[in-house]
Amino acid sequence: MAISRQETLSTTAWVVERPGPVASSPLRRVERPIAPPGAGEILVEVAACGVCRTDLHLAEGDLVPRTPRCTPGHEIVGRVLRTGSGVTHFAPGDRVGAAWLASTCGTCRYCLAGRENLCPHSRYTGWDLHGGYAGHTLVDARFAYPLPEGPADEELAPLLCAGIIGYRALERADLPPSGRLGLYGFGASAHLTAQLALARGATVHVLTRAEEAARLALELGAASARGAYDRPPEPLDAAILFAPVGDLVPVALAALDRGGTLAVAGIHLTDVPALNYDRHLFQERTLRSVTANTREDGRAYLAEATRQHPVVHVRRYAMSRADVALADLAADRITGVAVLMAP
Repeated sequence: MAISRQETLSTTAWVVERPGPVASSPLRRVERPIAPPGAGEILVEVAACGVCRTDLHLAEGDLVPRTPRCTPGHEIVGRVLRTGSGVTHFAPGDRVGAAWLASTCGTCRYCLAGRENLCPHSRYTGWDLHGGYAGHTLVDARFAYPLPEGPADEELAPLLCAGIIGYRALERADLPPSGRLGLYGFGASAHLTAQLALARGATVHVLTRAEEAARLALELGAASARGAYDRPPEPLDAAILFAPVGDLVPVALAALDRGGTLAVAGIHLTDVPALNYDRHLFQERTLRSVTANTREDGRAYLAEATRQHPVVHVRRYAMSRADVALADLAADRITGVAVLMAP
C-alpha cells in the first residue's frame, strides 16, 4: 500500500470510550485518522494483536487511560507500510512487532544504567500511545522488534508481552539451575514462562483455580497443578505471581524454601494482606515486583523463543470482536491467550 508523506489515513480502531466494567461496554469501534510516520517512526499495518489482562485493566479503569479515547493493545505483529525520516533499519514490507514499552527518555540515570524499564518518562503502547486494536498504528522504530518470517502472526503476537514479561519475571525470581518454580495463575504469560523454565531445566509447579489451565499446565510438562491457595508438593526455590490477586502474596511466600524469591509480575494487584515476618519473610525470603521490560529483555526472550519454539495456545478472534475477547478474558473463559486477527 503506497501513501504519500502528506497523506493521512483513516483506520478502524477500538477505543476506551468510558472506562468501566466490561458489561458496561467500555470499548467503542470508531474510524479515526492516522498521520504518516514522523521522524523516527514507522507506520505499521496490524496483522494480529494479542489480548492482555493489562488491556482489561485499562478498559475497566484499574489503569487510568493516559490518552483520551485510547486504543488498547501492545502485542502487535504487522508489516511496515512506510518509514519516517531517519529510520534506516526497517523498510516497507518488513515484518515487525511492537510491545508494551513504547519509548523512554534515554538520558535519565535509569536509562543510562540499562534499567530503562524504570525511566520516569517512559511511555507505553496502548496506554500513553494508541495500540494495536486497530488496522494501523504508529511505532517508534527504536522500540520495534524485527520478526522472523516463519511463525504465524497469532503465534508471535503473545510473545511480545506475555512472553517478554514472563522472561523478566523469571529473571527477577532468581531461579537457581534445576530449581523448583511455582507459578500462581496460569494464563497467557504463565503458559509461556512455564515452557521457558522447563527448557532451562526447572521443575515447575502450577497453582491455579482454573481446571482447564491446570490440565494445560500438565500437558506442557508441569510436575503438578493444584488449586491457587493449595500448598505445592515441595518447597519452592522461586515463585512468580501472575494472578492480580494480592491475597496470594502471603500464600506464595509461605510456599518458598529458605532463600527463595517471589516475583509479582502484574501491573495491577489487589491489596496485599498483612504479612507475618516469621512465616513469610524470615530466612531471607525475598518479595520483588516486576516493572515492564527493557528492550534487551525483549531481544533476549525473542532469541530464546526462536530457538525453543514454545507451544502457544491461541484462541483467535476477529479484530471486530475485541469487546467479546475482553469479556471472555474477564470471565476466565480463555485458556492460553486470545489474539485479535486482522481481516
